Amino acid sequence: MTQPPPPPPNEPPQQPGFGAPATPPQPPPGPPAPQPGYGYPQQPAAPQPGYGYPQQPPPPTPPGYGYPAQPPTAGNPYAQQPGYGYPGGPNPGGPNPGASGPGRNNAVLLIVTAAVVAIALIVGGGIWYAKSSGGDGKKDDTASSSGGTGGQGKDGDKGGTGTEKVPADPTSKVLFQVPLPAAKDTTVTAGSWLTDTVYAKSGVAQINGYDPDSGARLWTVPLPGPVCYATGHVSADGRTAVVFQPKMPPKGSSTGCSQVAAIDLKAGKKLWTKSIKSGDVPINFNNVTVAQQTVAVGGTSGGAAFDLASGKVRWQPKSTDTCYDAGYGGGAKLVAVRRCGSGDSGQLHIQTIDPVSGKVISEYEMTSGIEYASVVSTDPLVVAADVNDSAGDGSGFSDVFSIDNRTGKLRTRISTPGSSYAVRCDGIYEVEKCRGVVVGNDRLYLATEEHDGSGAYAKTNEIVAFDLATGEQTGQRADAGNNYTITPLRMDGTDVIAYKNAPYNKGAQVVSVDGGSFKETRLLENPVSAAVKAVETSMSPQYSEVLYSQGHLYLSAVYARSAGSSTSGKAYLVTAFGAGG
Repeated sequence: MTQPPPPPPNEPPQQPGFGAPATPPQPPPGPPAPQPGYGYPQQPAAPQPGYGYPQQPPPPTPPGYGYPAQPPTAGNPYAQQPGYGYPGGPNPGGPNPGASGPGRNNAVLLIVTAAVVAIALIVGGGIWYAKSSGGDGKKDDTASSSGGTGGQGKDGDKGGTGTEKVPADPTSKVLFQVPLPAAKDTTVTAGSWLTDTVYAKSGVAQINGYDPDSGARLWTVPLPGPVCYATGHVSADGRTAVVFQPKMPPKGSSTGCSQVAAIDLKAGKKLWTKSIKSGDVPINFNNVTVAQQTVAVGGTSGGAAFDLASGKVRWQPKSTDTCYDAGYGGGAKLVAVRRCGSGDSGQLHIQTIDPVSGKVISEYEMTSGIEYASVVSTDPLVVAADVNDSAGDGSGFSDVFSIDNRTGKLRTRISTPGSSYAVRCDGIYEVEKCRGVVVGNDRLYLATEEHDGSGAYAKTNEIVAFDLATGEQTGQRADAGNNYTITPLRMDGTDVIAYKNAPYNKGAQVVSVDGGSFKETRLLENPVSAAVKAVETSMSPQYSEVLYSQGHLYLSAVYARSAGSSTSGKAYLVTAFGAGG
């Protein structure tokens, strides 16, 4: 494959050194082959207490994206070690005298040799982001949702302060499909973006812009090698960034993830390409984000930042640093996950930093022993971690930390056990990638695990809310409905945009959940056909990139398979749906 996975647990690490090849994460397990969907009779299982609703015991879950697939050993520093995240009270916020100061960054950590694993999957964990576009969509005068829960607002009034219009007819049709590109090896195609004028998607060593309605190709930005990582954030002027390989790799290998580029989505052009060297060796990066007019990239050799317009270096790793920036969260603010030390004695520092200068504005020190953390939101600042490996499912999500951006003080800590909540984060590599959770209204909205519904053999789940000031549940709940499952995608003002997987005889839906009343409004519903159900199965939010805006839904794959990979049916890179009115 073109991007090596993390090392096997028994493989010893190399010696530290700047510029040693980074090891992008192994693709997550792909979706199962299409089977009878929700609503087919199934044998009931004994219920299990969850967060307050009767729950089915969850099936064995494969390790999360980037997490080791086998038990930890002493030779694998990336494995979850015994005592990981010993519980304890949070340390006071404020600068840490032991850290390397406000300047960015960043010391050497152990760099491990990658193992090559053949992968025949075409989809993987995705990025959820859609920039709401304008539109004059007509109001909806329908009053029911086939999910069976939550009526729609009268005359299309869905409440809230969002900009999403309610189509007159939410029934969708397939607008266009882009075939999965041919590849000689399993290749990353991560990255999809939606602006007012273009839907853009990474292909094999290129990024293409498509007309949002017809799918006509508007432009192509060629790259010398495959994309490694992409951010979902887009600046106000329509610019984003990716990390990619400097050339096409030989089969079963990687040429490293050392190149950073800014892409102008409106103009359809690459603005610049940059790399950072330690001596003569390019440094590899494991994540990328955009905050205001700054591109920030992080990894085990430290973090670097560039001006979004010009590519001018704002900061880069220093050989004298004793801590390093593993990654960044972007958007409204820039937040660094800074790592000092390793193992039980190591400590993560969550820093809100100035995007231009890199100066630390505030800092929260996490409990020693928590090795990985994910940035769920930068404003308000919300961080997730798997404390003491207590999630038990490789999800990287057992506790949520609500932090004050200004002072660095902990506002509250929320227990979110993996057995109750269907959230997955990848804190090891892409610190900004969490699926199944969004933040808005100073609240945390997250999907629960599936559990028994109200009918025989029925399954369902909910979106529930926590107050980020108190840590308590608000009592709000958006029910998926029998044999549906609901996943939050993003905020739309004070409303939550969510995707609903459907039973075998219904089409998937996109709904808006009012942030106050939690009333659901149906924005789009897919047709029921074998071809569409196959797409929905292979491109669910757990395995793909899902974008929705103004009656348009885009599902896309984040891996292209090799020519020899086995798959049933025709595979697509993108399938776009549009509401009827």
